Parts: sequence; C-alpha cells; structure tokens
Amino acid sequence: MKIPKIKGIIDRRILINYQVDKDVLENYLPEPFKPKLVNGKGIAGICLIRLKEIRPKGLPKQIGISSENGAHRIAVEWNENGKTKEGVYIPRRDTSSKLNSLAGGTIFPGVHHLAEFKVHESDGNYNVAFVSDDSTTLSIEASETDEWNKESVFENLNCVSDFFEKGSIGYSPDKNDFDGLELKAYNWKVSLLEVKKVQSSFFENENFFPKGSVKFDNALLMKNIKHEWIGLEKIKSLNTV
Repeated sequence: MKIPKIKGIIDRRILINYQVDKDVLENYLPEPFKPKLVNGKGIAGICLIRLKEIRPKGLPKQIGISSENGAHRIAVEWNENGKTKEGVYIPRRDTSSKLNSLAGGTIFPGVHHLAEFKVHESDGNYNVAFVSDDSTTLSIEASETDEWNKESVFENLNCVSDFFEKGSIGYSPDKNDFDGLELKAYNWKVSLLEVKKVQSSFFENENFFPKGSVKFDNALLMKNIKHEWIGLEKIKSLNTV
C-alpha cells in the first residue's frame, strides 16, 4: 500500500550536509542504492524540518498537525526499469509527534523514533536539538549568512540547491521493503547558514563512519514552503544494513 498524499507547510527546514568517503557509503547502503557523488565525494546529512497543517490532501488545514522532525539522509542513485533514478536514502527518522511515531509506515514512511526537541530561533539564529527514544542525539547552532564555504565540494549555492531539488524522492527502510515518498515543493528556495556548532551521534558513530570519513560541507535554510508529500510504490530490499 502506498503512503497517501499529504499536504501542508514546511515552516522551517534546515539541511546540514556532509562530504562522506565513497567507500564508506558503499559499505553502508543497502541494495539497490549507490551513493550519488559530487567531485568524488558522497553527500549525507540531516534534515531538521518543522511541519505545519499536515493532513491528507483534500482535508481542511484546521485538522492538520504540527511537528518537529529530523531525517538522516544519504544522496543516492539506483536503477529502476533500466533507468537511473536519484533521491535520498533515509536510514532513520525522528519526530516530536506521537502520531507520526505510531503511524510510521502507514500514513508516514518508515519507522519514526519519538524524540524530545528543543528549538530556539530569533533574529536569524537557529538552535535546534533533539534526544530520541533510543538516545540518538543531534544539535546545531547556526546563523543566516551570505558567505559560501570555499571547502565545499559544490561550486556555489545554485549548484547545491539544484542538487537537493532534484533529489526530491526519499526511501526509508520498513522491514523487508523501502517506503517511498516524493516532495513536491510549490516554491523551492534555499539560503545559506553559517554553522557555529553541530553534533550528530549518528554520523559520529565510528562503527559505520570511521574517523576522518565525514566532513561538514554546508548548511541550507528553507522557510514557509507550501508542499505535498506523494507516496510511491515500495522498493523491495535486496539486503539489509
């Protein structure tokens, strides 16, 4: 069964992006996914997204729910009916919403870990952190900026914006399948964040990501984006992580 169409507003979305060694991602990713490379590096990161008015398409916004969410993502490619597809593989999701955590795999894709979020935003500064039910942690301190990170594998903001806009399809593990979801943003626009501090227990887990294999690349901000989430057919897993 496909995930139903969901409609709402992305009130705030922070994308924290890392360069990751290609071989590390190839060892981590399940079939049929392969890392999508930029200048020889894989791209992975965390999406911190606050959703508002989320409800099945066709229902009034008054019944919609709001939540803070975190998604750990890896840019991937895979073969589908003889064609190369691109998107993101999402090994874990975290949410402040009990409904999201209970409905993962039915209304929403994949397993959602219930997490406690702490968020403070003011005057272009963003402090976001969470601790999940399995003690996974993440925190970021960032400020809006126009300065591009010259050590990025991307050439400029337009290049990284296009990269993530094209990677609008995401697959999450669910038992022996991968739940698929496509983001349809009505008004795609990103800006830059200067990251003062970032901590991710997921990407700092040296059992999966050996020391030195992950390097911060850039961080992006999106605000007030009307959108739809469209459920896709599942992909069968050929192995497990």
